[in-house]
Amino acid sequence: MAELVATMVVGPLLSIVKKKASSYLLDKYKVMEGMEEQHRVLKRKLRAILDVITDAEQAASHRDGAMAWLEEVKRVAYEANEVFDEFNYEALRREAKKNGHYSKLGFDAVKLFPTHNRFVFREKMGKKLCRIVQAIEVLVAEMNAFGFKYQQEASASKDWRQTDHAIFDPKEIISRSRALDTKNIVDMLVGHASDENLMVVPIVGVGGLGKTTLAQLIYNEPEIQKHFELLIWVCVSDNFDVYSLARSILECLPQKSTVESDSKKSPLDRLQDGLSGCRYLLVLDDVWNREIDKWEKLKARLTHGAKGSVVLTTTRDGGVVKIMGSVKPYNLAELEDDFIKEIIETRAFGSQKEEERPVELVKMVGDIVKRCHGSPLAATALGSVLRTKTSEEEWKAIAIRSNICTEESGILPILKLSYNDFSSQMKQCFSFCAVFPKDYEIDVDKLIQLWTAHGFIQEQKEVRPETIGQWIFNELASRSFFVEVKQVRVSFKARWGRDNYSKHTCKIHDLMHDVALSTMEKECALAPEKPGQIEWLPDTARHLHLSCKEPEIILNDSLAKISPTIQTLLCYSEMEHPLRHLSKYNSLKALRLHTWSSSFPLKSKHLHHLRYLDLSRSLFKTLPKDISILYNLQTLNVSGCQALHRLPRQMKYMTALRHLYTHNCPEMRNMPGDLQKLMSLQTLTCFVAGPTGSECSGVGELQKLNLGGELQLHQLENVTEEDAKSANLKNKKELQELSLKWTVGGRDDARVLEGLKPHDGLQAIRIESYGGTTFPTWMAMLRNMVEIHLSDCKELQWLFSRGRSYTFPNLKEFTLQGLECLEGWWESSNDGQGEEVIFPQLEKLYVVDCAKLTALPEAILLGESSGTVTQSAFPTLKVLRLCDLRSFERWGAVEGPQMVEIIFPQLDKLYVSGCQKMTSLCAHQKISPNLSVLDMEGSEEEMFLWVARHMTSLTTLKLKNCADTETSSAAVDHSLTQVVDSMEKWNHHDFPLAEMGLYGLKSGVTELCACFVHLQELCINDCASFVQWPDKQFQSLVSLRSLEIWHCKQLVGCADAPAAEPTTASEPSSQPLPHLESLWIQGCGSMVEVFKLPASLRIMIIEDCSKLKSIFSRSQQQGESASSILQWSPVHSEVLSSSAVARVEHFPCPCLEEIDIGGCDSLTGVLDLPPSLKEILVYGCGELRSVESHSGEFPSLERLYIKNCKTLSSLPDGSQAYASLQSLTIENCPGIKRLPTCLQQCLSSLWHKRLDARYQEPSLLKPKTWRNAFRRD
Repeated sequence: MAELVATMVVGPLLSIVKKKASSYLLDKYKVMEGMEEQHRVLKRKLRAILDVITDAEQAASHRDGAMAWLEEVKRVAYEANEVFDEFNYEALRREAKKNGHYSKLGFDAVKLFPTHNRFVFREKMGKKLCRIVQAIEVLVAEMNAFGFKYQQEASASKDWRQTDHAIFDPKEIISRSRALDTKNIVDMLVGHASDENLMVVPIVGVGGLGKTTLAQLIYNEPEIQKHFELLIWVCVSDNFDVYSLARSILECLPQKSTVESDSKKSPLDRLQDGLSGCRYLLVLDDVWNREIDKWEKLKARLTHGAKGSVVLTTTRDGGVVKIMGSVKPYNLAELEDDFIKEIIETRAFGSQKEEERPVELVKMVGDIVKRCHGSPLAATALGSVLRTKTSEEEWKAIAIRSNICTEESGILPILKLSYNDFSSQMKQCFSFCAVFPKDYEIDVDKLIQLWTAHGFIQEQKEVRPETIGQWIFNELASRSFFVEVKQVRVSFKARWGRDNYSKHTCKIHDLMHDVALSTMEKECALAPEKPGQIEWLPDTARHLHLSCKEPEIILNDSLAKISPTIQTLLCYSEMEHPLRHLSKYNSLKALRLHTWSSSFPLKSKHLHHLRYLDLSRSLFKTLPKDISILYNLQTLNVSGCQALHRLPRQMKYMTALRHLYTHNCPEMRNMPGDLQKLMSLQTLTCFVAGPTGSECSGVGELQKLNLGGELQLHQLENVTEEDAKSANLKNKKELQELSLKWTVGGRDDARVLEGLKPHDGLQAIRIESYGGTTFPTWMAMLRNMVEIHLSDCKELQWLFSRGRSYTFPNLKEFTLQGLECLEGWWESSNDGQGEEVIFPQLEKLYVVDCAKLTALPEAILLGESSGTVTQSAFPTLKVLRLCDLRSFERWGAVEGPQMVEIIFPQLDKLYVSGCQKMTSLCAHQKISPNLSVLDMEGSEEEMFLWVARHMTSLTTLKLKNCADTETSSAAVDHSLTQVVDSMEKWNHHDFPLAEMGLYGLKSGVTELCACFVHLQELCINDCASFVQWPDKQFQSLVSLRSLEIWHCKQLVGCADAPAAEPTTASEPSSQPLPHLESLWIQGCGSMVEVFKLPASLRIMIIEDCSKLKSIFSRSQQQGESASSILQWSPVHSEVLSSSAVARVEHFPCPCLEEIDIGGCDSLTGVLDLPPSLKEILVYGCGELRSVESHSGEFPSLERLYIKNCKTLSSLPDGSQAYASLQSLTIENCPGIKRLPTCLQQCLSSLWHKRLDARYQEPSLLKPKTWRNAFRRD
């Protein structure tokens, strides 16, 4: 049977030409004067071709002649489309001229419109039109010879009217069907916990079986989430560039997993640092790489994780399994028929009850199940096709057409069958998605805007293109052509001051991407990250996507050779250099650029057909004023342009604008005049009100604009009460988020805010620098609100007026910040809320810098148990932050009586600081059974009680002693005793605390360290009680990986004691912190000695410890001294006895890779370091004489930094001492008279060096080096 191919889509393109050829503007402005006959012939011939185009598209799938004819139709249609774009633009130009735009542009109009002469225009366009008509007539003659017949295409569904379209997701069925697979792999990963070697588990199977879905199920398993410290997901697809992959993995790591000095390191080094010591699960999805060198290079860095680390890969390629797998691959079997049947029936019959389903169709499902070869993706696709078929004959036809899958083709024919069942409009929209790389996260709103820009969406009367586009997207997603569809909501608090916003995103399954590419392969071009010599841009390309570095250079080089008709150009990397060949961009309809240039890189006169322009996060200060001649522009995005201070003044002539993104442009001071004329505008993210009487627009200009989504109104001090009412926000029902910002509050603000009343369905509001004392009554009517953020409202005294009942049933996030006069939640403390909870769904509450606020709202009764009454104002609160509340005294508005607990039953994270008057922190009660993060500033007495009550649930603890509090030592001791008692009461091994920071504590440091044996990160800062190294407690911290000791000025180190005898093999000593990897000690001026360092240490930083005499403990120095006979002879490695080798292995810190020693003036003599080091930084150590290696060499050393060490005179000089060196700095070290010979020999190969002149080779250009020519050894 012939291979099923995805049909070529030409009909919609012809429909676009027909629509443009019939535009009323052509007749109104007589732009086709003298060409009327050709115009009539063209329209007539277009209708004839459109009548048979459906038959021709179907015939092209199995007739080469029909395919060739269709390709020629497509070429001519594209050309005709451009010609009529020129006609329509000329009509728009004449309309703008009539409305006065020319006079505003002045003399520039002559340069912008070189063909404005009607006779010149008619001559040029007449020739173009004649060529189109002639080509069309030839095509019609060939069409008749082929005998194509009229076929009426099924009318498009009107389901776009339903905005709540349900998207079918088979993941729940697959989850049940793959339960055993999930369990098997989870057991395998968890059972690997004690293994030293990195385990690589490949999941292998044909496309569409659900490998990625299975990996997601494993990734999200609670047991996996708990077992691994880091979980990382990266989709690889075709590109296995090691450095790009390392960067992708780094982006998924928490910021604290990378080292501070990582900016100068390669991505692979930073990856190694980020994963080091952590038990991680890395999922590499959809791997195709067969180059073993690339995998080994990446794997070498992945092996630095902790025991039990795992790489889980999904692949269709058995060759990949042989290269990557360290264990037997998990071969994913086909899904069982019962589950495939369930997917098909669920998709085909929807919500129909089983007894209502046609019996004859249900009987056919079993036969169709076999066509799917156990693939849930194929089942979803076939079920989606069957959903639109109601007769037995139609189902039989689908069953026959789907019986063409082979072992070689897999399920791709079924997916193409599903694609072919789309309407022409849907085919065209989906095919365009081939412009995106595989696994690309697509912004759905922007995708729909791109569809609209290209005319793919057929207009309907009284229906917005965006609504139809959303229906098309939902329909495609329901058939699994789009996957991972999610609504990403970014809160106002998270996005403020950043280029961040709530959005709707999706991806395309890689097999579906293959379907799209099969129809658009000649028209889409994706520039690889390293184009090199690859010819990536064919002359047939129309849609370009570049995510590589320096895209402008690649474009300039490519366009110097060919002249493709570029309609889409999407560049997401920064451009620093100018674009060339500007006239070759004159067909653009959609453009995305991220430029660092101060000016717009293209000329407006070449962009007449542009409909979509995204310049977000660019650095230019102004847009060219002639950009207002882009009369077709529908979307303009300048969000995040930090330097942009104004928009073009003549924007009122850009009447096609539908979406204008102007948020996060802090230098913007006003908006262009007459914005009310942009009647198609439905998105305006930020409106900056200018001074009254200026030529800019006032907020009253928004009156008749039907805006939706997000709207920010800035500089409201320039708005009057009358203007505010004129803005008509209450009737803008599509608005979801509103931000109101004054630069400085004023006495008229209350009336202005009253006039800016929004509609009741608003979801989020932010009010900043409002000058009123209370809020208008409409605030209480916003019951659909999800977020409220109030900041810097300096005069606000209360939130709610007297005598009213308030409730916000949907509110999730509430911020009060900088409300200096806020005294309470209600106008009078006697007017409570009653028995109704105000915030029943609130999850995050931030109260910051509210100097007069004394309490939170009064708690409401939640229940009673064992004689104890439970009350809370926030029954679902998960995050609470209370900062800089100078008058804050208690949780509740009133103190509860005996046997009443005021609690937060769901609280997970609590942050408290700057609340000096808070006398009762409920420290005697367990306010939340789930508290995992406690970050508190207060008295030691109170804080220790908090720890005692919640230590069984805490995972992160930060305590900062408030210097202003006065607490008796007896009270502190009592609280600390409760911590110890709690430890003894519970099995301390069950305490989950992993991260602890102690700041300014005068007691309790060692006791707290002893309680939490699962600690992984510990910071001790300015703690006066920390005097000696707590060796006993350190020995119990077997999981600690990072230790920071800062500004503990009393810390001396180990207590004075007689030197211990060296331990023998029969007398092992306990090692403190056996898994420590990073040690940072800073500003401990009294410290003379460090503790015994473990062999696991990789990074050591010691700064400003002026009395430190050695970086190793005395016991380690003794071991080093016993083996010192070995350190001076680099040739010993060849002749060492076994006992000598054993002694070398006992040198301290054999895994140390980075050492940073600075400001340690008491370090004298030789700094003897392990040969494993990759970075050595030594500076400000005035008494140090020599830096040496235990073995005489540093074979792995990549960076050497020596500065301000005046007595330092010696560096290693072995033959391989600097074999890996890349960066060298030696400055202000007068004791080093001459560099070691081996170091001199490698200077020319270093990528970075900074040396005093005396070390440099003589150069005519550097006079300070001349004397080196006469220097004698």
